[in-house]
Amino acid sequence: MPVIFISVSTPQFFLDEQIRAQLVVQKYGGTSVGTPERIKAVAENIAATVKRGHSVVVVVSAMGASTDELIDLADKISKNPPGREMDMLLTAGERISMALLCMALHELDVEAMSFTGSQAGIITDTSHGRAKIVEVRAKRLCEALEKNQVCVVAGFQGVSSSASVTTLGRGGSDTTAVALAAALKASACEIYTDVSGVYSADPRIVDKAKKLSNLSYDEMLEIAATGGRVLALRAVEFARNFGVPVHVRSSFSPETGTWIRDEESNMEDPVVSAVTHDTSEVKFTLERVPDEPGVAAKIFRALSDEKLNIDMIVQNISTDGLTDISFTVPADERIKTIAVLEDEAFETGSMGYQSNENVGRISVVGAGMKSNPGVAATMFEVLASQDINIQMISTSSIRISVVVAKEDVERGVVALHSAYGLDSE
Repeated sequence: MPVIFISVSTPQFFLDEQIRAQLVVQKYGGTSVGTPERIKAVAENIAATVKRGHSVVVVVSAMGASTDELIDLADKISKNPPGREMDMLLTAGERISMALLCMALHELDVEAMSFTGSQAGIITDTSHGRAKIVEVRAKRLCEALEKNQVCVVAGFQGVSSSASVTTLGRGGSDTTAVALAAALKASACEIYTDVSGVYSADPRIVDKAKKLSNLSYDEMLEIAATGGRVLALRAVEFARNFGVPVHVRSSFSPETGTWIRDEESNMEDPVVSAVTHDTSEVKFTLERVPDEPGVAAKIFRALSDEKLNIDMIVQNISTDGLTDISFTVPADERIKTIAVLEDEAFETGSMGYQSNENVGRISVVGAGMKSNPGVAATMFEVLASQDINIQMISTSSIRISVVVAKEDVERGVVALHSAYGLDSE
């Protein structure tokens, strides 16, 4: 991951140590700023934070469903809008939020100044729609903080090295917040959302899911990557790489949420911390693939060149020099994947393919899995007892994931949550 730093020319723009020690970055999602009343409530929360002696940088998302509304507007004009213009359009939502929040703060006699992504110094690569942050030049934020002003930054956006407005893709406001916290060396990054923290499973499926008070970066990475949508994966990666403590909490309640930070392993670590699921993937199976060196490389290079996000990969045993290879991709990349597979330049012998949208993924995650055998056996036994067939398996040191039929996902999650002793009392 590119190094993030505050690019300044003179020492006076580096934050005073006392300011840095009290600095918090707060991010508020679309639900939190969805109405004028909610924006006023957020302003009151920020004012209370300032009153406790903190310096504050705030990152805001667009109000409610305004981003979807902008996408719908674009769709009525063009079925294939230029990426640059689409980014220019979509960044309007966050700019509305930041301006309204600053107005609300001024009504509370709190000095505040709004900044677009480019004004805040968020420098990205040139990829429209999915830009990656390559540098943070936070000179203007430092100047405002030195004047005891609250900095309100539009999330989800930046400016490319070629001076074009860019957007950061899904979870971009989370990523903006953690990147700023890393660059400014803030004491913590608070992610305010519509839930009170990270849970041991989706509470909408598992009634007995419980809020987790602490998670390691690695655990949160696995949870975010396997269907836990409370915090964006890229934001967790930034937090881990730069050691930013992250506090996921509710914007509707003052209670403590879930802290994500470096945690030393101890004997009390639960074997499994969470059971996650994802039903937004498609499984592709490539048939009659020549089982010889270089073929898999050619297949996945072609997919990679189109920036397709390949997840689980399984290759079957070879028969008569041919094999099958299965992999999963996000459902919204299905058409793009098919285009690659049907490209004449991609043909490899008599290879064909099948796609299956009736799949879902179930994962169990826990730092304690490193030193406790039998987690996989328990998982497979529980799924078997529910008559759930496993189609694919992948693992890491703290995660086991399986692909099953979509209609079996919720039943499997509930059974596993109970089997690993995660049901709250």
